[in-house]
Amino acid sequence: MASSFLTLLFHLLTISGSFVQISSLGFGINYGQIANNLPSPSRVALLIKSMNVTRIKLYDADPNVLLAFSNSNVEFVVGLGNEFLGTMTNPSKAQSWIQQHLQPYLSQTKITCITVGNEVFNTNDTQLIMNLLPAMQSVHGALVNLGLAQQVTVTTPHSFNILSNSYPPSSGSFRQDLLQYIQPLLAFHSQFNSPFLINAYPFFAYKDNPNEVSLSYVLFEPNPGSIDPNTNLHYDNMLYAQIDAVYAAIKMLGHTDIEVRISETGWPSKGDTGEIGATPQNAAAYNGNLLNRIEQKQGTPANPSVPIDIYVFALFNENLKPGPASERNYGLYYPDGTPVYNIGLQGFLPEMVIAPNASGSSVNFIACIITCFIYAWELLRL
Repeated sequence: MASSFLTLLFHLLTISGSFVQISSLGFGINYGQIANNLPSPSRVALLIKSMNVTRIKLYDADPNVLLAFSNSNVEFVVGLGNEFLGTMTNPSKAQSWIQQHLQPYLSQTKITCITVGNEVFNTNDTQLIMNLLPAMQSVHGALVNLGLAQQVTVTTPHSFNILSNSYPPSSGSFRQDLLQYIQPLLAFHSQFNSPFLINAYPFFAYKDNPNEVSLSYVLFEPNPGSIDPNTNLHYDNMLYAQIDAVYAAIKMLGHTDIEVRISETGWPSKGDTGEIGATPQNAAAYNGNLLNRIEQKQGTPANPSVPIDIYVFALFNENLKPGPASERNYGLYYPDGTPVYNIGLQGFLPEMVIAPNASGSSVNFIACIITCFIYAWELLRL
């Protein structure tokens, strides 16, 4: 009963959205699940709908999530973790994975991209690095065989530290030790028109050097900015400079036809003692100002006609992520659906639906029905 109700409510919200005709927000969001206290995918589907977000990036191909978003207008990026790269170099196993984990959901859930691995060049694992491109080629080949290559692209996200130089942006260049891998990878992107993905976090630059890096510059706040001496282009924030540095590095290797997209960026609301700048105020400023610029469809100084394409990290705080405290505090929301800070997103996470038990106790179930339908009615009245 609980599952059926949430499905009904999801479709009611979909109908309400069509009545009010709110244009969807221009950013995507990373939906990570390294936690033991997150709401069910069916409840998350309602939260995403109420936020008016229409693009989600997963780190796997969780069938529960893909099913929860059936018949929605949400586009998905699904992921193959680094642990799959060796297996995916085998074309038959790549095709089997797609047939099992992708094809069953494509008729009802929009899946537009597969990421193969994540920050592979950051692992310093030579075998993993050598498997990356063959795995991507196998996955793409399988999509071709299944008639899905026009519908689903193949790419891989990189850490920003694959660049050896990023300043000034026009002098951006890739690390010398990675060129033998990046050059053929760029040829793949160019041939199949798939985007080059970068995980870019100005927070790290500020945290590591707060005396030299302007906080206003990394938070998109008013500041003098900087001038690229080679191009005379003015940069008023670090993220745009980072994006253009990647474009410059790609151009240096002979490609001008590959789009750079940001697969992750964000700011933690909490950190360890040494993680300077990890506060809710800074996180709200970074993400809030970034969303405003996305809404304006801004391009970077070197590519003003190409609106920035960004997936914000992340939807929820994830309490089981390893590493410093900041890693567990990038979420826009706490797992109970409460915003970590206010940046104007009107998200709504319905309460847990508890079906009536044998003794006839149905108070929680009825309360949830009333709460959710009141919310849906308010949407219809907008």
